[in-house]
Amino acid sequence: MEADAHIPVLLHEVLEQLSIRADGTYLDCTFGRGGHSQQILAHLGPAGRLFAVDRDVAAFGSAQALQSDPRFQFTQARFSMIAPLLAQQGEAGGFDGILLDFGVSSPQLNIAERGFSFQADGPLDMRMDQTTGESVMQWLARAEQHDIERCLREYGEERHARRVAWRICNEREREPIQTTARLAAVVASAVPRSGERIHPATRTFQALRILINDELGEIERGLPQLKAALAPAGRLCAIAFHSLEDRIVKRYFRDSAREPEPPSTDPRRFRLVSRKPFYPAEAECDANPRARSARLRVLERVA
Repeated sequence: MEADAHIPVLLHEVLEQLSIRADGTYLDCTFGRGGHSQQILAHLGPAGRLFAVDRDVAAFGSAQALQSDPRFQFTQARFSMIAPLLAQQGEAGGFDGILLDFGVSSPQLNIAERGFSFQADGPLDMRMDQTTGESVMQWLARAEQHDIERCLREYGEERHARRVAWRICNEREREPIQTTARLAAVVASAVPRSGERIHPATRTFQALRILINDELGEIERGLPQLKAALAPAGRLCAIAFHSLEDRIVKRYFRDSAREPEPPSTDPRRFRLVSRKPFYPAEAECDANPRARSARLRVLERVA
């Protein structure tokens, strides 16, 4: 697979649930390599507009291909900072559709230098935005064993979190853990063999990526801002890939759809488009195995 190859997940379902109007205004909060954005633009007329953001510097390069389109505008930013960004741009609200696609993209996984995957050896980085913050390598070098264990247990749901954390701390004393291959080998040596098909380091890599990028905090801070930016009849679509993300979205959408209790005077009301999430078709899962764990939830502001 090419390093920049990318297949947008649940594309048909996203376009259908956004219910795109030719003259509507839309926001792609996780531009990635632009797969969803390109298709949204294809459904817009001359009066339509699409704003896009992404925290990954590499996304800016992909956005360059669309910058000549006057209907499109890209900004490098976290979606948890969307409210002040929109206010600064004079776009504080009124979006007919907003899209969130959580997690890591295929191009990020396929570039060894980013350190997201153990499939190819590379520096142990995992930052979505490599211009700020500390890498996984730096965090593992200083973290206490109990903090590593808590990270693996909470964010990776790793059953052997204590054993893996102990092994990481023991091995880093012998030699710094600086590459993806070394970390994967350390974890594999600590996890008992089982019949699972996934690599024993899968949950550890997931946990460390979520921690270093504060991914769950981003979702919790971003959802209220994005809900507030919806126009009447506007829809907020969120694609999650694992239970921790989906649990936050499910709970927030459910609570948002409840009737507000007095003394609330907020006239805005919301509804769940479907109580159950939308899943990819079997054909999509066959063509793109990464899509198999995806689920889409949709919240609509009542007109």
